[in-house]
Amino acid sequence: MHYSEEDIENLEKVFRINLINSCSGYKSANLIGSTSKTGINNLAIFSSITHLGSNPPLLGFFLRPTEIVPRHTYLNIKDNPYYTINSVQSEFVDKAHHTSAKYDREVSEFDITKIEPEYINNFPAPFVKSSSVKIGMKFVEEIKINHNKSRLIVGKIVELNIDDHLISGDGFINLSDAEVATISGCDGYSFPVSNSRKGYQKPQKS
Repeated sequence: MHYSEEDIENLEKVFRINLINSCSGYKSANLIGSTSKTGINNLAIFSSITHLGSNPPLLGFFLRPTEIVPRHTYLNIKDNPYYTINSVQSEFVDKAHHTSAKYDREVSEFDITKIEPEYINNFPAPFVKSSSVKIGMKFVEEIKINHNKSRLIVGKIVELNIDDHLISGDGFINLSDAEVATISGCDGYSFPVSNSRKGYQKPQKS
């Protein structure tokens, strides 16, 4: 099937959303935990988290425009620069996906979904207790993408909590052993079952 630029622009809305969201392949599934200035915890599923660098350790995630629809994660991070990124496992993927529902800001998705929060080392934002990988973040900067008004939110990793058995001798985290989810499109969850590591590559000598 071939789609031209004009074809894509004229696609039915939901079809276009699903097509464009899935054409780039699998993405990570993560829950971002944050807290409002009034102390209400928020939890939201994201599939746009990306590695930006290891030294300093930076992760970014993308937010749709905030001018029309309030983005509670964004508002909370502006109030409190600390937030958490948490892996999603198979046993609570249904609960995690439900955090995409649009509740009022005064409602905590932790309470609605019965996902248990966890506070570690007095970190000022809630982690997801049942996650195998829990990342404590501090907001660094935001970059506005003028073409569609989205924002790239950049944060620094300031704390890592990872189940011991998942970390190999060289630091690689074996996410498949924890049945960590990936997302294809907006709502297609998959669970990788193996890894095939190829190692660091150097130019071949002729």
